[in-house]
Amino acid sequence: MGLDGPTGNEGVRRRGCSCTKDDFLPEESFKSWGNYVQALQETPRRFMDRVFTRSLDSTELHEIKARSQHEMKKTLSWWDLIWFGIGAVIGAGIFVLTGLQAREVSGPAVVISYVVSGISAMLSVFCYTEFAVEIPVAGGSFAYLRVELGDFMAFIAAGNILLEYVIGGAAVARSWTSYFATLCNHKPEDFRIIVHSMSEDYGHLDPIAVVVVCVICVLAVLSTKGSSRFNYIASIIHVIVILFIIIAGFSKADAKNYSDFMPFGIRGVFKSSAVLFFAYVGFDAVSTMAEETKNPARDIPIGLVGSMVITTAAYCLLAVALCLMQPFREINVDAPFSVAFEAVGMSWAKYVVAAGALKGMTTVLLVSAVGQARYLTHIARTHMMPPWLAQVNPKTGTPINATIVMLSATAIIAFFTELDILANLLSISTLFIFMLVALALLVRRYYVSGETTTANRNKLVACIVLILASSIATAAYWGLSDNDDWIAYVITVPIWFLATLALHVAVPRARNPKLWGVPLVPWLPSASIAINIFLLGSIDGASFARFGIWTVVLLLYYFFFGLHASYDTAKEAAENKMGDGLKKVEEGVKVSSEAQ
Repeated sequence: MGLDGPTGNEGVRRRGCSCTKDDFLPEESFKSWGNYVQALQETPRRFMDRVFTRSLDSTELHEIKARSQHEMKKTLSWWDLIWFGIGAVIGAGIFVLTGLQAREVSGPAVVISYVVSGISAMLSVFCYTEFAVEIPVAGGSFAYLRVELGDFMAFIAAGNILLEYVIGGAAVARSWTSYFATLCNHKPEDFRIIVHSMSEDYGHLDPIAVVVVCVICVLAVLSTKGSSRFNYIASIIHVIVILFIIIAGFSKADAKNYSDFMPFGIRGVFKSSAVLFFAYVGFDAVSTMAEETKNPARDIPIGLVGSMVITTAAYCLLAVALCLMQPFREINVDAPFSVAFEAVGMSWAKYVVAAGALKGMTTVLLVSAVGQARYLTHIARTHMMPPWLAQVNPKTGTPINATIVMLSATAIIAFFTELDILANLLSISTLFIFMLVALALLVRRYYVSGETTTANRNKLVACIVLILASSIATAAYWGLSDNDDWIAYVITVPIWFLATLALHVAVPRARNPKLWGVPLVPWLPSASIAINIFLLGSIDGASFARFGIWTVVLLLYYFFFGLHASYDTAKEAAENKMGDGLKKVEEGVKVSSEAQ
């Protein structure tokens, strides 16, 4: 255990308290400027090595995990995971976005939008669950993609995972201020500092959001089990409030408000589905807790699937209750449930709604803090990010460095940035990651290096390309066309179906799950790919532009730092293993003599 290389023992003695160069860039490529220039000259060869090299399950479970110097404590059961899942998901999304989507995009059919988003999320949950059971490590989807799609794709996904968490946390923190203001009978701007010399999008400074994130940071670094207990209590209160909203809302229901059920047509339903996916973001954080779960094979499937079923049912009932209380054109976009209760003569209920929203958003922030730190920890274990971030505190059993860094970024963005800017970028990165995880599951089931024949590998690649191409074509036509012409779908959907059928019939499975497996493979992961890409087609162009800018930033960091650090670390680990006569830690491209 400990850090690789000659500084390993020193790293163990210093634990997490040092901040020297070797804590951040200990690899051979960064020992001197000469080494760094040589590494840059070898970038093309190193890049190809990382593209075609895949990690092994055993490497993620043992060698990579050992780089944190200390084990995370196994304290969580399926009961904890269910409540973590509920706490992670039911928060700002349902209280912030439902009113806007119902009034301006989908009408009362917003309930169908929640169903569509819920189906997409549930399919992704199944894919995540198999990986989390087979590879129960803190890296979540980053570790899964490293094993099946290689280092480079895993890094691109990792950057978007971290972006998702920071943006999601900042959005929830600013929403926290808004509902706190409602509870105090104030407007949100009364608690913000308006700087007129700054842009309108960044000049509404939110100190309360920063304070909330700091409190969450303290809770997250103290103890995972302690965080679980806090989340458990807060989530119970939150569920009680949700039940109150549903029961009280249905008691004031007026069926006439459902007379115009789909005023904006089916296109409005799917546009809302893409935006409302924000409301389901967070369940992937539960998969990062697999390393701290007592019995992953039993606890993870129950925890993930159970929490998602409960969440989807709650969302649909809340959406129906809201649209039955008020005509959709009168729904308030800022505080829809509070204003709806006022409209039906229950003004006092707005305080219950605000309190419930605050509880929900607090638990979302807490579970997000726990999850994002574990993602960053595992990414740093591979040295794609500085290994200082991978250190686990021996007393608390939590990754303190990673937690503080991630929540500091969240607090800074929450302080400056308006909610609408944050929400617009969130769904695109999440849907992209979920699509990659479903793709990785297909690769896992149908390809094993050294066992799958070249012919079967080529058939697998052809089927996957057709599934992706038909899904992208369907989404692109949906997003770019303004009419209801269905002729393109008559072509693209059958191609998707036939490609999936060909994969099922013509390509033999190379691997079966050892403990728990996704049912209906390849149909379920293929459907997950198609739905996630289709929802991407409903997202606005500005979000894609921001997504592209972030991807460029990731690539610059990767080619100048992450690629060389992870390359050196992998080669050093491989040399150590071969020297000890042990099995390889990666599979893929052979290391050339130049790289030794």
